Amino acid sequence: MMPRDNMTSTVQKIAKQALTTFRHPSVVGEHNKVFLENLSKLKSLMAEVRAADLKIVPRTVESAPMPSQRIAPPVTCMHIYETDTFSMGVFLLKTGASIPLHDHPGMYGMLKVIYGKVRISCFDRLAKPRDGVSGVQFNPPLMPFQMSSLRPSVLRSVGEYTEENGSCVLSPQKDNIHQIDAVNGPTAFLDILSPPYDPDEERDCHYYKVLHAHSEAADRKREAQEPGDLWLMEIPQPSEFWCGGEPYPGPKVSL
Repeated sequence: MMPRDNMTSTVQKIAKQALTTFRHPSVVGEHNKVFLENLSKLKSLMAEVRAADLKIVPRTVESAPMPSQRIAPPVTCMHIYETDTFSMGVFLLKTGASIPLHDHPGMYGMLKVIYGKVRISCFDRLAKPRDGVSGVQFNPPLMPFQMSSLRPSVLRSVGEYTEENGSCVLSPQKDNIHQIDAVNGPTAFLDILSPPYDPDEERDCHYYKVLHAHSEAADRKREAQEPGDLWLMEIPQPSEFWCGGEPYPGPKVSL
């Protein structure tokens, strides 16, 4: 039997509410009142979490690395819990590190900073134009296979978050593609995804590069300060980014 302090821990309460929120896919959606109420409860619980609740000691600006540490990953993950319904973990970013622009296919996500500061840039894909990319040019020019993977996009928001802020939420339709940058030092955040990534279920992680189009229509929109000249091109995982693992020191979760 789990110790009582684990059963009443903040992370246990969050995990229990995440299961309640996402366990029935048929009712998960932004037009379902019960789902929205449960999502609001989950956001409220996430807003309360601090590094101490997870027994994580905030890290300071790293000293100069020893030779053996020069290939240490820029980002590490502490796995907390995972079911078919959701996954929960902590991501820790070193000073100057970024999690590159990536998507969450068909997934909801909730991110809460537990120390440090992050900058999150959120994008949405737009519907493909009827004429495809006809008349759209890029500098430098793209190869045909690159053009086929392009999607018009819009930058929805850029915000900075600390432990004093609430959660950053993404859905399958909104803010689903984002980049996360460490700001002014190391940082860490608690992360919930539902359902978890699973390549076998067509929920693999894809990476993107932002391109600015050059066309008469794009130029007119840019002059009018309207969206329409941003495109996302799928790319391989950037070589400067990889994620390592480290033990999670906090209270265990049992559902």
